[in-house]
Amino acid sequence: MKLIDLLAELDYECLQGSLEREVAGVVFDSRKVVKDALFVCMTGAVVDGHKFARDAYVHGASVLVVERAVDVPLDVTVIKVKNSRYALALISAAWFNNPSDHLTTIGITGTKGKTTTTYMVRSILENAGYKVGLIGTIETIIADEVIPSENTTPESYLVQQYFKKMVDAGCNCVVMEVSSQALKLDRVAGFVFDYGIFTNIEPDHIGPGEHKDFAEYLMCKSRLLSQCKVGIVNRDDEHFDKMIQGHTCRLETYGFHKDADLRAVNPHLVAKPGYLGISYTVSGLMHFSVDIGVPGKFSIYNSLTAIAICRHFNVSDQNIMDALKRARVKGRMEMVKVSDDFTLMIDYAHNAMSLESLLSSLREYSPHRIVCLFGCGGNRDRDRRFEMGEISGNMADLTIITSDNPRKEDPQAIIEDIKTGIHKTKGEYVEISDRKQAIAYAIHHGEPGDIIVLAGKGHEDYQIIGTQKHHMDERELIADILLEDKNN
Repeated sequence: MKLIDLLAELDYECLQGSLEREVAGVVFDSRKVVKDALFVCMTGAVVDGHKFARDAYVHGASVLVVERAVDVPLDVTVIKVKNSRYALALISAAWFNNPSDHLTTIGITGTKGKTTTTYMVRSILENAGYKVGLIGTIETIIADEVIPSENTTPESYLVQQYFKKMVDAGCNCVVMEVSSQALKLDRVAGFVFDYGIFTNIEPDHIGPGEHKDFAEYLMCKSRLLSQCKVGIVNRDDEHFDKMIQGHTCRLETYGFHKDADLRAVNPHLVAKPGYLGISYTVSGLMHFSVDIGVPGKFSIYNSLTAIAICRHFNVSDQNIMDALKRARVKGRMEMVKVSDDFTLMIDYAHNAMSLESLLSSLREYSPHRIVCLFGCGGNRDRDRRFEMGEISGNMADLTIITSDNPRKEDPQAIIEDIKTGIHKTKGEYVEISDRKQAIAYAIHHGEPGDIIVLAGKGHEDYQIIGTQKHHMDERELIADILLEDKNN
């Protein structure tokens, strides 16, 4: 493709070289440069791509996209832009022939609920006959291809590449999680979402390398409502008015609020041995009853969000009801059958906010006990450990402190930090560093009516010790424990 065509939507200055040259590939990692590639020099939190400009040239790059001048031979075309990340997004869209033009695009942002909602949307739309691609925290799904995710929202080049593969695979639409970092770093620039959804916002991802404060976090997330045609927003969120400031889309709302366009009314908890769920009635723009096999009030929000989206696709009420009954997400309130006496579930809750939300939702089911098993990641904010320890000590009847991803820290040192938080409470706890042994303890000491939560790992199937990833899937650990019990 000609360079001048790749730059058609960009404001730029050509510092040297020709705009008429053919480009053989678009690259933002200098290790992947091919002959006659266009290399985008991006400034990251850790690495500055401009340092690799000459290296990219040596390996065959004939075009460099930069934010500042670089020292390379005159036979290289150098394009200066204001923001090279934004440039990568627009160049990538052009490189793949703007695949979003051939998809109905659904972007979901928010502090909580993104992952579950994307799977619910996919379940509903596929049940109605659509072919749906998915991009999110757990994986990217393109027809029969499943690609494990490294980021909630991948780099813009990968977003466009996935869109192109979805179009080629016959997908009608794509539903994707859009993180605040993705919006901040222009990973979803270069196209306009057909539907942009804002689920909720609470303080999170604030710190070095992420967002300097809550105001920036909110500002970044609210950008989605200026990059979509129809915006769908949770009317109940206390920050609703700030969430919608500056929006340029047609706005719709959902929630329990009397002014919401789509409302949930008459919620009821549903509890059976080994099963926790919730039911409610949809009111406002649609009218029907919903039953979901996932507990908690936030399950109402997740499913109501999905309904608010899918009603635009002329999906029947029955299709929605059937799909929501079946919708499950790996590692999100995932119930694993181990006993007729108590309930065991796996959940990704890995910070104070998500753990508090999870435990408060489970408390509504009046269990005999809540048993909460969790650890915290190493080389991460220590405050999270104190906070999670205090929350579990206050809200669970028994806490089992174990290991998560210790990374380069001593697992016992992390456990001691968690205990510091628990010691602020009167909560009972045991500490078992080995996660399999900790899970075995939870199962062997389960009592009738208990809800046992394995928190923190969720969909992850690994444990990071030092710098190495070791395979570890809690579902497999549970199966091994049950088999060992049977053989003993």
